Amino acid sequence: MNKLNLGHYIKKYSLFYVIAIITVCASILLDMIAPKAVQHIIDDVIIEKNIDVLKIWLLVILGIGVGRCIFQYTKEFACDYAGSKIASEVRINLFQKIQSLSANFFDGINSGELMSRVKDDVDRIWDIAAFMGILMIEVIVRTISAMYFMIRINWQLSLIPIIGMSITAVIAILMEKKLDVLFGNLAQKNSELNNTAAENLAGIRTVKAFAREKYEINKFHKHNQKYYEINIDLSRVFVKYNPIIQIITRLISIATLFLGGLVVIKGNPFNGGKPLSLGELVALTQYCGGIVWPMEMLGWLTNGFSSAKASVKRLEKIYSEMPDINDESSLSENLEDRDMAENISSKLFTPDDISGEISFENVSYKAGGKYILKDVSFDIKAGQTLGIMGATGSGKTTIINLLKRMYNVTGGSIKIDGVDIKDLPLPTLRRSISCVMQDIFLFSDTIDGNVRLGERETMTTVQVRSALEQSLASEFVDKMEEKEQTVIGERGVGLSGGQKQRITIARALARRTPILVLDDSTSALDTETEQDIQKVLANLKGMTKIIIAHRISAVRKADKIIVLDKGKVCECGTHNELIKKGGLYKETYDSQYS
Repeated sequence: MNKLNLGHYIKKYSLFYVIAIITVCASILLDMIAPKAVQHIIDDVIIEKNIDVLKIWLLVILGIGVGRCIFQYTKEFACDYAGSKIASEVRINLFQKIQSLSANFFDGINSGELMSRVKDDVDRIWDIAAFMGILMIEVIVRTISAMYFMIRINWQLSLIPIIGMSITAVIAILMEKKLDVLFGNLAQKNSELNNTAAENLAGIRTVKAFAREKYEINKFHKHNQKYYEINIDLSRVFVKYNPIIQIITRLISIATLFLGGLVVIKGNPFNGGKPLSLGELVALTQYCGGIVWPMEMLGWLTNGFSSAKASVKRLEKIYSEMPDINDESSLSENLEDRDMAENISSKLFTPDDISGEISFENVSYKAGGKYILKDVSFDIKAGQTLGIMGATGSGKTTIINLLKRMYNVTGGSIKIDGVDIKDLPLPTLRRSISCVMQDIFLFSDTIDGNVRLGERETMTTVQVRSALEQSLASEFVDKMEEKEQTVIGERGVGLSGGQKQRITIARALARRTPILVLDDSTSALDTETEQDIQKVLANLKGMTKIIIAHRISAVRKADKIIVLDKGKVCECGTHNELIKKGGLYKETYDSQYS
């Protein structure tokens, strides 16, 4: 879905809205009958002393009350149900849209802003879909109905609310223009405030370790102050315009009652001096009150619609984003030989069909106007181990991100089993690669749930247990009271760095994919544990392994080692070959083993 189509959702639940509109109109019709009933009670019963009809009109008023209760309840239920369903679907579709976007989208936006879009902005959609939209219809129908009955009683007096409504409409338009800008600014500040709080709470241990509480409080206070100031600006708009609307509505009621009273006493000069009856004046006043209520609602409705309009704009901005990484696996279009395309498509349908042969052919990647990788070439046969070394920022992790197609190469090509990864279905490609990344991330779930990540329904308990033993995580997991069912906190709070690394290694091993990537995955482990895990990795057969490391000990047994420098492959060979060359690898070796 590339745009927010509210019309689609409204059409889907149109039956509920039709029911709501019918019941609203029925309720308003009953409201329009009520003043006529009062008119007859005053004119026929009180003035004319006709007591016989009193019971009839009292039953009519009772019926009106019961009918309004039924119709209003039906309207509220229909609107709330449709609005809740629409908000729920908009939220899940928005989340799916966000999930479909490429990694570079998330490089340029903070999580607080996305949280505001998913929660606050969709709530504004709910406001419109659930009750504000139908309320606007009710305001329009009620105003037109009340005006019709007022004109039937006395068209001259009906001019008073018409003039008042015209002035109120102009004020509402001016108010909406100011609110539109302010609500846009308010949403942006709300995103910044959320992001500041989320960032601080996620890194609270770092904040405390560096005694930065006061600085973080001040930073949050500045964002909170700006958020407060925009809310004050919103209040100023309401304070400026709402009292004017209130005064106009009061003046309409006073003017109608005063002039109507004169007509009752002296007669209508424009209608041959024919006076109004007292009952007609009371009915006219009640109809006027029916118009005053919608006018008073204009400020609140303007506020709600301006807020929703700003939210829709922000959501449409996300919907307009297109993923840079598209599933280009329709091989019959990408390959010249159609027969070959169909053969590969059927052969490489699942990760089980991939053996793990990897080839980088003159791969370049450019971001922010500069090359991160340039003309990188190497190949690994299925089942071999590749070691990657290099200084921080040399492009080691970028190689893995390109292999998984988190980003597309700027130049050259990456092939798995001789097929360009762009021609592989994205799910097949990414499920074929298990990664243990530098940035350890564990979900607030059980240890078992974290190990099963991505394979929760298909992975067996035996696989989970085996992976925990291979990663040596079972040493500390077995000591826990609930073992694998122990719930760990957000991002693995409560576990040491080494324990978290071992669980992420178990997560990668449990999937049994043809390609295993370990990006500096043993940096938090002690030397003895690291050596034990390396022995486990060395014994894994039928799996292509890529090991990124700063320690020579992690890559020295690899079938091939490449050394990166400023985004280029400067050395390539086995451990012994690179030692003999005496280059960067030899320098690293000497510094670590001197």
